[in-house]
Amino acid sequence: MQDPRAANSEQCQAGQTVQDQANSCSRPDRDPNLKATVELVREISTQTDPQQMVQVFRKHTPRLYGGESSISISRRGLHAPQYRVTRSTRWTEDINPWKQPDRLPMFRGGLLADLLYADEPRVMRNVSVHADEPAYEYLKDARSIVALPMYDSGESLNMVVRMSIDPAGFDQIDLADAVLTANLFGRATNNLLVAQRLREAYAQLDHEMRRVAALQRSLLPIRLPSIPTLDIAASYATAARAGGDYYDFFDLGDGRWGIWLADVSGHGTPAAVIMAMLRTMLHARCNQVGEPRDLLRIVNRHLCDQSSRYQGIFATAFYAMYDPSDRTLRYSSAGHNPALLVDRHAHVAELDDAQTLPMGVEYLCEFPESSVTLSGGDTLLMYTDGIIEASNPAGEFYGRDRLLGCIREDLTGAQHIVDCVNSKLLGFMDNGPQVDDQTLVAMRVLH
Repeated sequence: MQDPRAANSEQCQAGQTVQDQANSCSRPDRDPNLKATVELVREISTQTDPQQMVQVFRKHTPRLYGGESSISISRRGLHAPQYRVTRSTRWTEDINPWKQPDRLPMFRGGLLADLLYADEPRVMRNVSVHADEPAYEYLKDARSIVALPMYDSGESLNMVVRMSIDPAGFDQIDLADAVLTANLFGRATNNLLVAQRLREAYAQLDHEMRRVAALQRSLLPIRLPSIPTLDIAASYATAARAGGDYYDFFDLGDGRWGIWLADVSGHGTPAAVIMAMLRTMLHARCNQVGEPRDLLRIVNRHLCDQSSRYQGIFATAFYAMYDPSDRTLRYSSAGHNPALLVDRHAHVAELDDAQTLPMGVEYLCEFPESSVTLSGGDTLLMYTDGIIEASNPAGEFYGRDRLLGCIREDLTGAQHIVDCVNSKLLGFMDNGPQVDDQTLVAMRVLH
């Protein structure tokens, strides 16, 4: 067995060795070049704007490469021997080459074109630039030059050219390291530019989607109608900016009212377009048909006729005609969740006697019809599957029983029921994502 004291001594020696090694490591405060490099990469890491990042890098280029001035050139989108000047230390104004390309001077031929199209790094000493050089104003003071190509898809599409008034200004430059640094920075700048353009594109898209969402919401009833014998409330929440759920009420002109709830497949802009099309059709035809089944048949055939333009799009719908004079409700359902009828004793009945296929699936589909007589105190719930299929973090569905829970609490009116459902649904989801549109219409029959 090893002597514990010896083992402890070895551990102490090992610990001392590690400490000595740590003390001997390079540290930024002891290595000026390392310190400057750390400051550069740290500052670059905070940038989110590519133009600002270029300014940061240019501030450090004299230390990195030497020279007193520089020019950046590009042949992207051009043919030999054309090139553009994208940046220059001679410019007194900060020009953004990505946002102000029309302000970039263009040249043809000359020394810079030769360097750019050569596709290789190069150091030139004892330079003498003639007055007939196309870019003479940029090069007239240069006595030595280092050309650092920046590659994209294997070609030097861009180049940084550093210049010095000293004929031997770049004698000490490590050309391999300079090329690597320039290209790593160029790639980082390009990535930042792509990220910026994506943010701008997303912002524009979000702006457009907000406009679509506002337009879509304007298609819903501005206010709920006053229907004799009914207390009505509704709620509407889309999963995206715009959605495919749609509820509406139609004054049929003879005392009866049409009550509509539909759910277009999917969500977002495509569903919102179909929803808008449905609304236009319904408002044009609802007073021309005699029964709920007739309206569903007309809408179904129109959707089928448009199937080549809106492939894969279908819609479920529950449409009912309510007559306040005798409290009868005639209804038909195109593959929609059955409305729930709850009487004053909390007995639940599903209005599922008139179920068939969703609209947009089968052109010759016929829609059955049924009717029910309502009584004072009855509650009718119409909803889309985004409510009962909402899930919590454990993956459980909200389900029909939880939906009915608020009615069993004997709340006093339709709005209280809707508020109760939405509050409990939000708590059930526990801040989880809403993956589908959620619409609820509650109607309490007055005594």
